[in-house]
Amino acid sequence: MYFNPSEISLVGEMFRHAEELAEGYFHLGRGGLKVHRYEVETLARLRDHEMDSKAFAHLCRYLYQKEDDADHPDNFYFFKICLQDNRILDAVKRSRPFVKLEPLMLYIAAHELVHVIRFNGREIEFDAPLEEKIVEEDKVHSITRNMLQPVADTEINLVLDCFSSRYDIGDIFN
Repeated sequence: MYFNPSEISLVGEMFRHAEELAEGYFHLGRGGLKVHRYEVETLARLRDHEMDSKAFAHLCRYLYQKEDDADHPDNFYFFKICLQDNRILDAVKRSRPFVKLEPLMLYIAAHELVHVIRFNGREIEFDAPLEEKIVEEDKVHSITRNMLQPVADTEINLVLDCFSSRYDIGDIFN
């Protein structure tokens, strides 16, 4: 099950909205997220290792390395937010009419952007031990909840209540 064209458009809209919220919450200024290198892909374009059967989104990190020089100053990490369309659409279908795609996607987008910002800011190491990642998920959920407060309505609050502990919103692996 893949996102259709209108759902893909909605995904883009929700990520743009989440970017604005993240820029405000983290005081990055308009366009401040551009220094955080990331892209968003849907299930149709994911490679096998980017798919996850238990999360709505899977965050992958890639190293772009200049030639064979591990210490080259132009080397950088790049994040890919891998959306699991099938998991997201199934959750919306099973919880219809209460949970809608738009607020769920806004939550997922905001949550994944918080991870990208925290990893880039070295607030936690991407390769941290599992115990630290579990604690980090709780922190990221709390930050995401606070970040969404200015736009929270009944639909977003329902997403926060229904999906925060039932699903792993953003499993983190290499």
